[in-house]
Amino acid sequence: MPSSPARHPSSAASAPPDRERAAPAQRPWRWRALGIAALAAALLGGIAVVSCSHRSGPPEPGTSQLSGMLLDPQLSEISGLAASRRHPGVLWMHDDGGNPERLFAVAANGDRLATLRIEGVTKTDWEDIAAFDLDGRHYLLIADTGDNGGLRRSLQLHIVEEPERIENARLKPAWSIAFRWPDGARDCEAVAVDVARKQVLLISKKRQPPELFSLPLMPAGNALQTATKLGELAGVPQPDPELRKNNPTRARLQGQITAADIAPDGNTLAVMTYRYLLLYPRQPDQSWAQAVAGTPRVRDLPWLPQAEALGWAADGRSLYATGEFIPAPLYQIAP
Repeated sequence: MPSSPARHPSSAASAPPDRERAAPAQRPWRWRALGIAALAAALLGGIAVVSCSHRSGPPEPGTSQLSGMLLDPQLSEISGLAASRRHPGVLWMHDDGGNPERLFAVAANGDRLATLRIEGVTKTDWEDIAAFDLDGRHYLLIADTGDNGGLRRSLQLHIVEEPERIENARLKPAWSIAFRWPDGARDCEAVAVDVARKQVLLISKKRQPPELFSLPLMPAGNALQTATKLGELAGVPQPDPELRKNNPTRARLQGQITAADIAPDGNTLAVMTYRYLLLYPRQPDQSWAQAVAGTPRVRDLPWLPQAEALGWAADGRSLYATGEFIPAPLYQIAP
């Protein structure tokens, strides 16, 4: 696996990446119309499982609304989403393995605003991203933790500082964390940052019940870290016997964890599966192990093509969610 860069080098360079000088991709109206038509067909076909509002501003509690559409072909494999803490209205996204080491700045309506190349790292399988503030600076943690085959001996987390401006550029990690699991390889697509505890939380994808692990956010030195198991997630809905019989693949997938994020106030862990949104509240005297052992609030997700990206809005009043294919709706969900 790639070696971990030294901690705390300069985090940004001003030169734009090669072939990325152009303005954000133009949106041909035919693609926008096709995307809206595809979404409408899905909704009218009964795929949507929650009511969706189309009001301006955040949705009402307990509802979802369509914020925008991802139509840009470069956004066709989005696997991570985080709301910027530095630039209001901007969402940071990244795509899956097999693509360049890059972040996308995306508007809340789904338009790509800029592309940032991440230098000095090798992308194996980026699966989640988290935004957090530390010591007056705004950071993004990129989780290179995907392992579909269960073969990776070590994995990486890369922390980059948010750039001052939304424009095509190159960034270098402020620091990176190389780690391993304590008891063998596993797939992980859900990572969150608890700044108050200077802790990274990681949730396994395929094991039932899902497992919760932690790592130090700022480990001393560059030594390979070992994740610590904290506990298991309770309350993940299980498929009914009829679904297991008639559609075993769907039954197997619908409870797998694909994203996670901690609310800006630090009191709620949001967890996404391919079908559900789970919210684990944490009391002031509780650890996260205790919080996820309790009963979560469970909501069906709006229709999404392979739901893999979830992040709290910067104000903590709602969450953004989208899927991995184009066209894909970008939803705003109020808990």
